[in-house]
Amino acid sequence: MTDPQTLERVTIPRLRKSKADGEKIVMLTAYDYPSARVLDAVGVDILLVGDSLAMVVLGHENTLSVTMDEMIHHTKAVCRGRKRALVVGDMPYLSYHIDRRESLTNAGRFIKEAGADAVKLEGGRKRCDLIKALIDCEIPVMGHIGLTPQSVNALGGFKVQGKTARAADELVKDALAVQEAGAFSLVLEGIPDELAEIITGEVSIPTIGIGAGPACDGQVLVFHDMLGLYESYVPKFVRRYEDLHGKITAAVSRYIDDVREGSFPSQSESYHASSKTREKLERKYHQRQESQ
Repeated sequence: MTDPQTLERVTIPRLRKSKADGEKIVMLTAYDYPSARVLDAVGVDILLVGDSLAMVVLGHENTLSVTMDEMIHHTKAVCRGRKRALVVGDMPYLSYHIDRRESLTNAGRFIKEAGADAVKLEGGRKRCDLIKALIDCEIPVMGHIGLTPQSVNALGGFKVQGKTARAADELVKDALAVQEAGAFSLVLEGIPDELAEIITGEVSIPTIGIGAGPACDGQVLVFHDMLGLYESYVPKFVRRYEDLHGKITAAVSRYIDDVREGSFPSQSESYHASSKTREKLERKYHQRQESQ
């Protein structure tokens, strides 16, 4: 296993080379400084500050409620915690849907204000003009097609996309158009693995799968999902690598018991005055207490 500390900074050209070399790309979401430090140090290639922040950190029902200011706040923290990983900021709902000038400004905030390396936005052919405009502003773009969570209401829920031949063909066209517009990579979410394999073969940019099977050039999971920290909704494609919810619950329960029983803190976990100071304090305050 390669020591992550010896690896060079992850760049967009390097990601393209990974696809060409058949080297799988690893992406995870991150929302704060400590998790970014851990994920970066262990060798994750891309840290996505996802709009899933709305659900797994802020407690909303879906991703639609998170704001630009919240996304910038958390992206700043992640950027402070990374040394080598590529950081991608997820453009939230309505930050790029209405006004072109505002869209460019919002994307620019991720780069200039938060320190991200790129932005991600959802949608296929209908987003190509915006992708081109962002590229013209020197803002790298990661595309996202298939199950697009910001369209959850239009889609009628978190449903697998591209299940019919016609729908699959439309997604292939979307992927090629997003590549032509200049995106450096493409997230494929919630589509049949056969379709993901076709798209991955058709495009020259790296594909990152989430619920899209093993043929993609890389994979991404939500940090809180893979560690068992978010239990409100667990998609089929999530593999639980650890049950931190259970471990944290057990640890906090032990802490509660120790505090209530008086066994925490122990003498070894407490600070102590010198014997001389202790004697003076005891004489002074014991005498006062006795006089009372």
